[in-house]
Amino acid sequence: MLYHLVGICGTAMASLAGMLQSRGHRVTGSDENVYPPMSTMLEGLGITVMQGYEPEHLNPAPDFVIVGNAIPRGNAEVEEVLRRKLPYRSLPEVLKEEFIRGRRSLVVAGTHGKTTTTSIAASVVDRGGLNPTFLVGGVAQNFGASFRVTDSEYFVIEGDEYDTAYFDKGPKFMHYLPELAIVNNIEFDHADIYNDLDAVKLAFRRFMNLIPGNGRLIAGWDSPHVRDVVRQMGENLFTQVETFGTCEDARWRASNIEYSEGMTRFRVLRDGLSWAEFRTSLIGEFNVRNCLAAIVAADAWNIEPKAIADALSTFKSVRRRCEVRGEVDGITIIDDFAHDPTAVRETLTALRMKYKDRRIIALFEPRS
Repeated sequence: MLYHLVGICGTAMASLAGMLQSRGHRVTGSDENVYPPMSTMLEGLGITVMQGYEPEHLNPAPDFVIVGNAIPRGNAEVEEVLRRKLPYRSLPEVLKEEFIRGRRSLVVAGTHGKTTTTSIAASVVDRGGLNPTFLVGGVAQNFGASFRVTDSEYFVIEGDEYDTAYFDKGPKFMHYLPELAIVNNIEFDHADIYNDLDAVKLAFRRFMNLIPGNGRLIAGWDSPHVRDVVRQMGENLFTQVETFGTCEDARWRASNIEYSEGMTRFRVLRDGLSWAEFRTSLIGEFNVRNCLAAIVAADAWNIEPKAIADALSTFKSVRRRCEVRGEVDGITIIDDFAHDPTAVRETLTALRMKYKDRRIIALFEPRS
C-alpha cells in the first residue's frame, strides 16, 4: 500500500512513517517544517518528504492519507483529499488497525512522565524477553529510536490525551486498545482543548473504561486527581486496579529512596511487604514513580524482578529529559522538556538532589 502522511515531520508521524515502511508499505509525506531530528531520520529511512502542502503531492493517489493532528481544515492537501474523496485516517486509527489490534497493549498515560515511563516500560519488557513493538514520543536512548516493530504479540505505546485529528477531536489514547493502562497522574493541561480539570478527568474516565476485565489499571496513587477519577468510576470500573506511589496506602510503594554515586536506589513494597530493590541512573522522586509504574506493568506480564532490575539499572533515559548536553568552563548544560509548573518544579528538585553544592540557573522557553 501507498501511505501519504500530511504533517510527516511531527515526532509521532515520522515514527509511524518508519513503522509502516518496516511493514513493507510505500510511504511519502509532506510538511512545512522540515528540520532535524525527524527530517534526518526520514532521510535515513529513504522516505520522500515534500516541502509544503500542495494538491499535486497526492499524485499518484495514495491508498490512504494520514492526517496529522496539527493539520487543520483549509490545508491544501486536506481539501484535495476531501474533494477527491480519497480514503483518510488519523495516526491513532492506523496504529490501532495496523499494529495494535490482536496484540497485548500497554498504554502509558497521564499528564506528566508519559515519554519516560513508556521508554522505561519498553526497556523492561524487552529485557524480560517479550521483544515488544513500541512507539514513544521521544528518542529512547537504549534503542536509539522512537519506535520499533517486531513480530511479538506485545505492544508498548505512549497514550496522549491530546486530540486525534481535525475530524476526531477525542484523545489519541482512546484508540490504543489497552490491556494494561498506566495513569501516572492527572492535572489540568491542554487548555486549548479542555475547558477545565473536570473535562480532563472525563477524558481519563473514558480511557479507563476501555480496559478489559482481565487487564489492569495501574493508577498513580500519589495523584489526588487519579484517586478522584478511580473513585468516580466506582462499580463502573470493570477491570483490576493496581495502585502505586510513595504514599502509605498504595498497594505498590517505593520507599527508602536514596541518591548517591550517580544512582537512585529504592525499595519496592507490595501489600506492605518488601518485594525487591532497584537502582537507576534517573534522578528525582517523580522518576522513581515512573519506574514503579513500569515495574507493576512488568509484573502483570510475569516478568521476573531480576530482569526488571537489570533493565532499570541500565536504562539511559530519553533525549531532552535532564539530558547533559556538554560542559563549558565548568558550567554543565542540561536540556529538559518540562513544560508546565509541576514538571518544572519536579525537574529542578531532582537537579538539586544531583547537584547539591552547585548553582542552578533555569532558562524556561514557553512553547505551545
